[in-house]
Amino acid sequence: MRKAFKMNLPNKLTVGRVIAVPFFIAAYLTGHCYTAFIIFILASLTDLLDGKIARKYNLVTNFGKIMDPLADKVLVYSAFCLFVADGLVPAWMLIVILAREFLVAGMRTVAASKGIVIAADMGGKIKTVLQMIAVPLLLFQKAWTGNPDLEIIIILAKIFLWASIVMTIYSGISYTINNKEVFKE
Repeated sequence: MRKAFKMNLPNKLTVGRVIAVPFFIAAYLTGHCYTAFIIFILASLTDLLDGKIARKYNLVTNFGKIMDPLADKVLVYSAFCLFVADGLVPAWMLIVILAREFLVAGMRTVAASKGIVIAADMGGKIKTVLQMIAVPLLLFQKAWTGNPDLEIIIILAKIFLWASIVMTIYSGISYTINNKEVFKE
């Protein structure tokens, strides 16, 4: 008889972040950018909370190790897809971001088949934080376009967007160099 899987609070927060994505998308697509902004911020805060709670109370699980970064990607990259469609983010930036994710995911899969674990590094974590700051700034920019008092938001959105792209490229190169043994037979 299988034991029932009981979900702890950090894992519930991670699942909540995934569940928030369709609501975020619906709010954005129906022109409710302020609502999309709030949903994104709340969902991003669950990312901070779930990790802190899991580590503090020793609630780290295999589910959380896999789903937490996946939930982040689903949330952030759905926003970037919407921004590409609206012309807020150039398509090539999303392609660079996704190419890096596929590269790292592929390396982790090959490494796992060899019994090697490739942990997240600081560059990848910084990339995620920069993206999670860029998204609300871009949402804010879309919601209040045309207000000259908010020019600083547009500038900050571009700075964080470009910084996230630089870190995306840097962390992809770093993962490749630091884990080159994965490519050997």
